Amino acid sequence: MARKRYNNLDNVGTDRTLKQFKQWRDERRRKRKDYSYVIPNFPPDLAFLKGNRSELSVTWIGHATFLIQYAGLNLVTDPVWAKRMGFQRRLGTPGIPLQDIPEIDVILISHSHYDHMHLASIRRLYGSKTKLVVPSGLKRKMVRKGFERTYELGWWEELQLDNVKITFVPTQHWTRRTPWDTNTSHWGGFVLELCGETAEARLQKHPIVYFAGDSGYFRGFAEIGQRFEIDIALLPIGAYEPEWFMTSQHTTPEEALQAFEDVRAKLMVPMHYGTFRLADDTAREALDRLEADRTRRGIPEEQIRVLHHGETLRWP
Repeated sequence: MARKRYNNLDNVGTDRTLKQFKQWRDERRRKRKDYSYVIPNFPPDLAFLKGNRSELSVTWIGHATFLIQYAGLNLVTDPVWAKRMGFQRRLGTPGIPLQDIPEIDVILISHSHYDHMHLASIRRLYGSKTKLVVPSGLKRKMVRKGFERTYELGWWEELQLDNVKITFVPTQHWTRRTPWDTNTSHWGGFVLELCGETAEARLQKHPIVYFAGDSGYFRGFAEIGQRFEIDIALLPIGAYEPEWFMTSQHTTPEEALQAFEDVRAKLMVPMHYGTFRLADDTAREALDRLEADRTRRGIPEEQIRVLHHGETLRWP
């Protein structure tokens, strides 16, 4: 029986030919890049993080991995503490050592690519009450790996855990872990919000948080902005070069700022840069382009919060 294959909105493709891969390889050999800039590590406030069960906090571990403390729940997004990704060594160290992470209630997986779903990291985080939330098509694999408390969501489907509503929202991407499972599970982002609270009460306690996962620029950002009153958006800005190759699957810094405007968030936290060399852009280039376009668009500086590894954003 053929396995279901998932698609993007408007059936936008992300496939590349062998000829295009060779072209990228040849271009990469000719480039001279300065990778000397490494994202600094900020000493994490472990005492606060381990004791906090009321205040909203967002701590960047690296890449697309965040520790989010939301309405009494400890959540981790796309957990990857790996020292290597394929042949590439990790650039810098995780913001919080794995052994120092507080007990985790929920693990959110945006898609199954190795740089977003590291099984060894998940095993270390998975406690006696930890729940996994994964895209459609991935639950069976995770249960087979021993993660019995796994919930599966399709686009726009939601799950309530305690008093937190988790909604799985579209992205434009793809996925594969073996040569035989391309796009047999879906991909997306997550929106976190309190259940049954007025807008005024929500702003006083916990804002709506949007974790975008991994995505190219697409019209879905605007629809997400229409459906939710997003306060904090965690958006990817890296792995975009060469743009002719990456455009359908990874946003440039400029496209990330357009996505920020599309989702109508109040605050943007950049992610998905400077941890692994997945493409040809550098962390310094991504940040410089982000700042230049922020200035061009007239977005106030305080609306973009660039975190160091281990640094915590506390709300308010």
